[in-house]
Amino acid sequence: MTTARSHRRYSTRRVLASAGATLALVIVMLVDHDAATVHAANMWGTLREPGQPAFIAGHRGDRTTAPENTIPAIQAALDSSMEFVELDLQKTLDGEAVVIHDETLERTTDGAGLVAEATWAELQTLDAGSWYAEAFAGTRIPHFDDFVDVFQISRKKALVELKGIWSVDELEPVIAEIYAAGVQDRLVFASFEVGTLHNLIEAAPNLPRVVLRRKLPLDPVRLAHYYGAAAVMTRLAEVRERPEVVEAMHAAGLGIMLYTLNSEERWSEALSYGVDGIITDEPSALDDWLAATAPGT
Repeated sequence: MTTARSHRRYSTRRVLASAGATLALVIVMLVDHDAATVHAANMWGTLREPGQPAFIAGHRGDRTTAPENTIPAIQAALDSSMEFVELDLQKTLDGEAVVIHDETLERTTDGAGLVAEATWAELQTLDAGSWYAEAFAGTRIPHFDDFVDVFQISRKKALVELKGIWSVDELEPVIAEIYAAGVQDRLVFASFEVGTLHNLIEAAPNLPRVVLRRKLPLDPVRLAHYYGAAAVMTRLAEVRERPEVVEAMHAAGLGIMLYTLNSEERWSEALSYGVDGIITDEPSALDDWLAATAPGT
């Protein structure tokens, strides 16, 4: 099974879709340079006003019920009432896309060393669940294809953070898999990396992009426009210091999101600024809190 899975990137589904996806991307590049921004309007809907509920994204799945960035955690998020699931994508030594946050293996698996220095076959021998609870012993690091399999049959949306620098060639198999599964209308890419954001413009011009920044520049609108992004995601402290950036982003038709907020106090503060999305380790709790504090309840 591992051998078959290791070659799934060359599956018939992906190969047949890649030609059509490439043609679609070329057409979009020629016809609509703002396609990612236009498409994003369907992803998070109307931009929020202060006090309105933001969308919720389960950080690395639902980490309150299963080990982060594993299929059980992702499935729990997809089965919940939240709108988005967030996950992290890295590359193996042999170029496979795998779902894991850390650059190293020690924290969330029984392995050691760098993800980038291990092959996909080697990663499949690791236990990515015992550290969380004995009930998850034997849980594996997912391949991106594993995520797509469960995501495809859901109705939810995904925010996929690309860790590190991804070249256009490295992005192409991931993009082809997205189109092969027909989930291109429900997926957003995000990255801190300048190179990856630039390469996404070429590899996937009609998929929404989110710029991640720990520290906002003086003009976040210009930042988003520079990368053809539909939104910027940052820390609560940045918006607290400069709440006017939310209005500026919205005036430009752009979204603003915050990571990673895990308390009612922080959720309440974030909503008071009118942010559009909140990434949280406590998605079910945030969902319950939003329902309990909604006007008229």
